[in-house]
Parts: sequence; structure tokens; C-alpha cells
Amino acid sequence: MANRMAESTSDIQTAARHAMKLLGKGETRPALEQAQEVLRLYPDEINCQFVVAAAQRALGEKELALKNLKVIVDRVPEFAVAQQELGFAHADAGNTDLAIDALKTAVKRESRLAGSWKLLGELLLARGEEEAAADAFNQSALVSADNPRLGEAIKLFRAGRLGQAEQLCREILMDQPTDVNTIRLLAEIGVKVGVYDDAQKLLERCLELAPDFDLARLNYANVLSQRNKLAEALAQANLMLEREPDKQALLGLKAQVLQKMSEFEQALPIYNRLLTEFTPQPGIALAYGHALKTIGDQETAIAAYRQAAELRPGFGDAWWSLANLKTFRFEDDDIAAMRREMLAQNNSLEDRYHLSFALGKALELREEFEDSFKFYDLGNRAKVRLEGYSADENHNEVQRTIHTCTSDVVTAPSGGGCPAPDPIFIVGLPRSGSTLLEQILASHSQVDGTKELPDLLGIARRLGGKRRKSETSLYPAILADLSDEQFRELGEEYLQRTRIQRGDAPFFIDKMPNNFFHVGLISRMLPNATIIDARRHPMAACFSGFTQLFARGQSFTYGLENIGRYYRDYVALMDHWDKVLPGKVHLALYEEVVNDTENQVRRLLAHCGLPFEHACLEFYQTQRPVRTASSEQVRQPIYSSGLEHWRHYEVFLDPLKDALGPVMDRFPETK
Repeated sequence: MANRMAESTSDIQTAARHAMKLLGKGETRPALEQAQEVLRLYPDEINCQFVVAAAQRALGEKELALKNLKVIVDRVPEFAVAQQELGFAHADAGNTDLAIDALKTAVKRESRLAGSWKLLGELLLARGEEEAAADAFNQSALVSADNPRLGEAIKLFRAGRLGQAEQLCREILMDQPTDVNTIRLLAEIGVKVGVYDDAQKLLERCLELAPDFDLARLNYANVLSQRNKLAEALAQANLMLEREPDKQALLGLKAQVLQKMSEFEQALPIYNRLLTEFTPQPGIALAYGHALKTIGDQETAIAAYRQAAELRPGFGDAWWSLANLKTFRFEDDDIAAMRREMLAQNNSLEDRYHLSFALGKALELREEFEDSFKFYDLGNRAKVRLEGYSADENHNEVQRTIHTCTSDVVTAPSGGGCPAPDPIFIVGLPRSGSTLLEQILASHSQVDGTKELPDLLGIARRLGGKRRKSETSLYPAILADLSDEQFRELGEEYLQRTRIQRGDAPFFIDKMPNNFFHVGLISRMLPNATIIDARRHPMAACFSGFTQLFARGQSFTYGLENIGRYYRDYVALMDHWDKVLPGKVHLALYEEVVNDTENQVRRLLAHCGLPFEHACLEFYQTQRPVRTASSEQVRQPIYSSGLEHWRHYEVFLDPLKDALGPVMDRFPETK
């Protein structure tokens, strides 16, 4: 009797293994039939139950598969492959959060499930958790790697030892130059250290060797987007969507690229689909809100930001985005909720500093200035620690620019450079009226408004030749060594790179404020371009920057001393440009534009060589996307109530006044 039972048990196990093997080979229906045959005799055989559920998912019976997989993992929680299959099934059904939970459980039970790590990375990316997604992708590569040295390189990368990881990758490629996993990891290291051009070339080589390497193509699309090569990034997203039209991460990538291209009519329906056909993600709701804000649909933007905060109550960026609408007012319950989240133990540092700035703004609008300043200061202190900005390094860079950019270096010879007069550069400090000037000019029939374009900064960075932060940049000293032909090529490159952001008008605006560092470069490569310095009272400009949390960059704004010293260096450099390029830069003082609008607008248009148009005085009626923090303000007539707003906080601002030093002498009314 015992022998017959043993023989029967052995037969069951053999049949179950055979069903699992068929499933693994992709022979879904034979696997299903084999498993069902076993279950007719032995209905509790867990492996065959799993085969049936997995086959049901493969055959499109999503609801039935989910139901059966839940039963299996409830019965045997340690069944890692069933947890993985449950994650896949939830993902198929659009249940992103449940899918992530199941996949995390799967890899906790069995860390070598490469498929779980890969899908987990895709879902985390769709949710906006880019660092966690990258870690999951690398874990997938780690468990898939058949080269132990690549596994070691991935471990070094995950530990933040980038130099050692890079060296090991290069050693591997010396022996195996076509190892696509190593090439992709080397590209990711390049992204991490900011060498995007090298990363792009590596990923292009990777895809040349393995066109179906989806992860490499996703990385490639993201690098193209980071490099502002938006048409190419969109083409890659569309290529992937042709194969997987309903993949959440790819739809999110496409919407993001379209938004950067200002193609809002195409981006908004995708965001709406992601929020209605899939489990709503706070990051997607946030991005949707940003797009709506940019086109001026404030009411729907508020609803999107609130949805993001409801989906994740501690989502500091959602609360800050509401505060950053400028014209929005928080309710008592909102402020209480933000205070509670500040005390929550499970919120990240990023959430906390977003909440700090949001509470600073909320309390400022209630005229609770002392508490408001405490929260602004708290947020600034957190950002100072994270950003690692050095006011001394910035000062030294300005001094090098003043020393090297002499009149001979930055003055274009007759016929030198690219002669196109198309660009109008608005430079200065953020929060100094640049968006107002852009809106005024973009209301002219001959001018396209764009946004803060990164292309000139990219050209300057490339000329600098730095591959590591510790290296010394060749820029701007290298300007003395470039030929007229090279400057012409740089000007043409800039125009080609920015073409995608423009409409059909003969002129366009680039309002990247940091371009004030590069007036000399502009003068040589685009000698007929227009340059406008948007300048504001130092206390007003610096304090406004101190209270603003920027999405990226502008690290000098965090800390009263940092921003005060930066303003001093900015003025010193603009004085230098006025000396070596007299008349090149038009100074537009924000206070004068506010108090004497028509005369200042006429002067501005004259400097740009444009005839006066009345629409420039009614700029607030111009319908166009506006991406900066002032997007709501420039859709209203000019008002002067904010000119002296900083005085409400003056008792706290002595460190700023001390940092500004002699610059304050240019504004004697503030002393």
C-alpha cells in the first residue's frame, strides 16, 4: 500500500514538473491541459494550480488568473514565482501599486528573479521613482549576468563607487567588446556623472549590437530627452510603443517628451489615460498638473495636484506645486495636513524640504511672517546640505571669466560668427522679471516665446571638456583659441538645436537666466543676437529666490549668504560685459518696467529692432505656454504690490545685506 502511494506521489510530481516545463517553454495550452488533468485527480496540487493561473494570464483571462493567483499566494506565501506571476497579473490589469507590492515580495523570497526586477523597474519608473527604478533594473542585470566581473561592476555601481565600476566595465570591454550589458552599465555610469554625450554614444552602440534590448532603448530615449534631443527621444518612445502600446512606463515617457516639446495637445490625453485606465500614480498626476499649469488651466491643475497629494499624503512636491501657483490659497485643513506630514517618520528628506517651502508660502500669504521665515529657512538649510554649492567656486569662475574674456576675445570681427539675428536672450537672476519680459516680447507678432533653453549651457559645457567635477574647465579660456569658422558652426548648431522649440516667427526668446555667464560666447557665435539683462532690486530679487524651490539647478539660491554673494558676482560680470561689449546688453530694471510700463516696453522693443505693437502692453491676454514660477502672474496686468514685499522679513535678512555688501550702494533707498 505504501509503495503504491509513493508511486502515485511520484507520478503526480513528474506530471506537475512536466506541466511547469511546458509552461516555461511557452507551450501554454499543452501546459494548461497537463495541469488540469492532474488537478482533476489531485485538486490541491499547488504547482499545477500555478500553471493553470499562469496559463490563464497568458491566454488573456486576467480576472480569473488574478483570482487563482491570490488563492495560491495566500495558501503558500513563500511561493516566490507565484508572487512574481501575481505581480505580472496586477500589472496587466493596470494595478500598479499592487503589482509593485507583489514583485517586491517575490524578490524578497527569491532575489534572483530577473523578470520581477525588470518589471519592478518599469513600474517604479512609471510611478516617477527614477532612482529606485534604476536600482531595480541594475538588480535585474546583476542576477542575469553570466559574467562574474559584470556582477561585481554592478555591485560597485549600486554602492556608489562609480570610478571603480567604470574601470571594471572598461576592463571587461577590452576582453569582450560586444558585451551589451556592460556597455549599457557604462552608459548608466556616464549618466550618473553627467557625461550624457558619451552615454548616448554607448547606448547607440549597444542598440546597434542588440536592437531588441528594450532596457537599453529605454535608457537611450531618456538620455536623448536629457540632452534635449526631443524629436529623437520621441521617435524612440514611439518605436517601443509600437511593440507594447499599453506599457505604462513608455506612455509616461512619451507624455514627458511631448510636454518638453510644448506639444500639450498630444501630451495631455496621454496623462489623462494614465490616470484613468491604470492605477493613478502620484507622479503622473503631478506631471499632469505641471502641463495644465503651463497652458494656463489653473483650475484643472489644482485638481491634479490635489489628486497627487491624496494618492500620497506626504508627497511634498504636490503640496509645493500648489503653493507655487502663487495665486493659490491654502485652507486651514491643508496647513494642518502639511504640518502633520512634516512630523511623519516615513517621509523622505525630499518630501520634507518641499513641505517646508510650501508651508513657508502658505504662512506668508496669511501674513504670519515669523513662522513663514522659519519654514523657508528650514527648507533652505536642507537644500544647502544636498546641493553642495560653493560661493567661493562661483566667485572664482566669475573672476576667471573677467580675466580671460577681454574685448579682443569676445568682439566678433566683421562677418564673423553666424549672422542670424533670431535669438533674443533674456539673462539675469531667476525671479527678476524675466518671465514678464518674455511675455511682453512674445506678445509681439514677430517673436516666439519658448522657455529656459539648456542648449547654450550644453555648448559651453562641451567646450569646457570636463569629464569629472574635480577637473578644471577649459571654458571660457578656450574662446581665445577658436576660429571664426568654429564660432559660426557653434551659432548654427545652437539654432539647429533650438529649432524644435520655435514657431514660425522670425525671432525667438531663450530666457535661461544663467546665460549671463556666456554673453562673450553669444557675442562671438551669434553677433547679431539680442541680449537683455532682467535685473531687480537686490533685496527683492535675492529674497524672492530664497523663498523659491526650483525643480532643478539654481543651487546658489539656497541660503541668504549664498544668494547675496551670487548677486554681487552677477553684477560684477555684467559690468565687465558692459565694458568690453558696450551697448550689447540692454538693462531692463524690473521696478522701472512695473512703474513706467509703456516707456520701458518701447525701449525694449527698440533695442530688439522691433516696431511697437499695442499687444505688448496687453501681454496678459496672450495665450501661450509659460513654464516658470511666474506663469500665473504674467497672465494678469502688471501690479506693484510685490516690489517691497521683502520688507516684511527685513528683520531676518541681515546676513543677506552683509553678503550683498557694496552692491547695496547702487540702491541707496534700501540702506
